[in-house]
Amino acid sequence: MSDNLRKAPPALLLIAIFFVSINLRPAVAAIGPLVSQIIADTGITSTVVGLLTMIPVFLMGLGAIYVRQTRAVLGESGGIALGALIVAIASLARYWLPSGAGLLVTAVGAGIGITIVQSLMPGFAKRNYGGSTSRVIGVYSTGIVVGAAIAAGTAAGISDAIGWAGALAVWSAPAVFAVLLWRVASRHAASDSEKAAGTPAANTSPPAFWRSARCWSLMVFFGVGTGAFMLAMAWIPPFYLEQGIERSHAGLLLSVLTVIEAITALGIATFIHHFPDRRGPLAFSLLVTVLGFAVLFFRPLELSYAAMALLGIGIGILFPLSIIVAIDHIDDPTSAGNFTSFVQGGGYIIASFVPLIAGAVRDVLSDLSRVWLVMAAGSLLMIMLAARYSPASCKRFSQSLSTSTALGTVAQAKR
Repeated sequence: MSDNLRKAPPALLLIAIFFVSINLRPAVAAIGPLVSQIIADTGITSTVVGLLTMIPVFLMGLGAIYVRQTRAVLGESGGIALGALIVAIASLARYWLPSGAGLLVTAVGAGIGITIVQSLMPGFAKRNYGGSTSRVIGVYSTGIVVGAAIAAGTAAGISDAIGWAGALAVWSAPAVFAVLLWRVASRHAASDSEKAAGTPAANTSPPAFWRSARCWSLMVFFGVGTGAFMLAMAWIPPFYLEQGIERSHAGLLLSVLTVIEAITALGIATFIHHFPDRRGPLAFSLLVTVLGFAVLFFRPLELSYAAMALLGIGIGILFPLSIIVAIDHIDDPTSAGNFTSFVQGGGYIIASFVPLIAGAVRDVLSDLSRVWLVMAAGSLLMIMLAARYSPASCKRFSQSLSTSTALGTVAQAKR
């Protein structure tokens, strides 16, 4: 064990990871309950509202693909701090740019900050927590949905007090706090920029993930699961507003969903080590997610809280497990970070189109019901992919990747 790893303060560092993760979704989650006000004040369409969700998510994916370059320039610890700071700046800017163009520009800024954090955090967690990485990722995922829950639940009330632009900008404060806490907590943590133990040698040929069918499989799986998460955050409040319920109640429903997600994700962090074979929990989460979207389609008003509970449980399991399953495929911390970022990168790009398409459907049909049914069908199909992710297949993939990397290094040395 390296000196850096011995010096890392695990408890404080875990708290810092949680507080950083809280700031990774409010830029998206706070939009939904405020859609009617934003459209009325700016004149934008539902498709543009979909873009406000799509842009950050698309950039999360695009940036994650370049995680090696990001890590090389910023390092893991410093990069995470910078990403959180960019989120803070983008959030604050929304107060001064309360227009359609301003929202789009700040969505770009928030997306850049979020993707830096999300690209670097899995490798950082594996480097500092080793065999406990799955629990740390569970805490990290819990923080993400907690931030979404708070943003969704408080957006309407804060907007009534200081306007919708203020309700979006207020999230700069917890982001600044997270940056300060992170700088203190991660000061002695192991980071790739410090050449921690387990980092591949500089002349090691990086594996070509895009050549592997398993990589694409995991990418699609992550994309559909994250698409369900983003779809719910962006369009459940507007959907219920169309059903005639009050704005505060629509935000409350989304908050209930995300609170249940947070509790479920925390449960995953606590108990996932009892399930070395992730296929059972994955299949369960997908079935519950399918049922939740089906309830939204068939009985959205009568069973609104049941739909939120089902989606909260299903997505609350699915989102962190999608990351954990990717990490399961790689042993080396740096390679695990690169691989997870590759999977997340493509997955987020896939997921980014879900809320955008939903917004376009709303513009054309003035109804989102068909979107819920399509998402239920997509989630059901993902069970076939989940059935392939056995521990043995993860081990075979890791061994094959190590072999291909070694061969690539030998070939590079002969040139």
